[in-house]
Amino acid sequence: MLPNERLSYSAISQRPKLKLPDGKRMAVWVIVNVEEWDAKQTMPRTVLTPPAGGAPMPDIPNWCWHEYGNRVGFWRILKVFDDYKLPAALAINGSAIAAYPAITEAAVARNWEFMGHGFTQRNMQKVEDEREDIRKTNAAIAKVTGKPPRGWLGPGLTETWETPDILKEEGYDYVCDWVLDDQPVWLKTRTEPIVNIPYTQECNDVAMMLIQHHKASEYYERAIDQFEQIYEDAEDSARVMAIVLHPYIMGAPHRLKYFRKIFEQIRSKPDVAFMTGGEIYDWFIATGPKAP
Repeated sequence: MLPNERLSYSAISQRPKLKLPDGKRMAVWVIVNVEEWDAKQTMPRTVLTPPAGGAPMPDIPNWCWHEYGNRVGFWRILKVFDDYKLPAALAINGSAIAAYPAITEAAVARNWEFMGHGFTQRNMQKVEDEREDIRKTNAAIAKVTGKPPRGWLGPGLTETWETPDILKEEGYDYVCDWVLDDQPVWLKTRTEPIVNIPYTQECNDVAMMLIQHHKASEYYERAIDQFEQIYEDAEDSARVMAIVLHPYIMGAPHRLKYFRKIFEQIRSKPDVAFMTGGEIYDWFIATGPKAP
């Protein structure tokens, strides 16, 4: 199916009103992306351009850049979650679960939600067997959490023409790749529909720091600006805001304080619900429009 065959156009102002429980106005969910980069492959992203160009292997500077995030940056980020008692969704490569057991153990101990994020960090269009990749990811997550993941985020938001169909057939409740709304939406598949939970490209450290090359404070400023507007929009119908970060980006020493500042400001709002993707899905299924 083409994208516009999976869902119909819907103006958010013309929908039935969505209400969160306990008088909450909007939902905020925070997604931490943990990846394992294969040193035998071209690096998914680079902080330093190789001096001779091309894609040398091993690419030690850029591999080490991501490895720093998992060795050091993640643990800075974790302290913010602990200090503000924030729930989190961990979008993790299946291979990263075994590669970084301390991260896995910390997330399990805090009851974070694990989301499938590909078995390895590569475009889903380049995966030889997409269904097998998804199944391997499911198995790796289930082994450490005791249950299969409910949500999926494609590496780099990549999908094939069949990804939503395969995800539904493999037991997934929701996907996050379709960044096109501030409320959950139904996507058609060749069997039963699947829910798309709002994710973000704008409040995403990859976009801000690596592509647009903003200084670190942009992460805080943009998140607050986006929060304030969505909070206003949610006056008559609930909205969802996502905040996305990667340990090798926002876990860097000069950036971490701007991640912390976001929650210094919005954690005090009594009518904001901090949720996980699974919690947002359960709320939407219970109160939102039924599947087409």
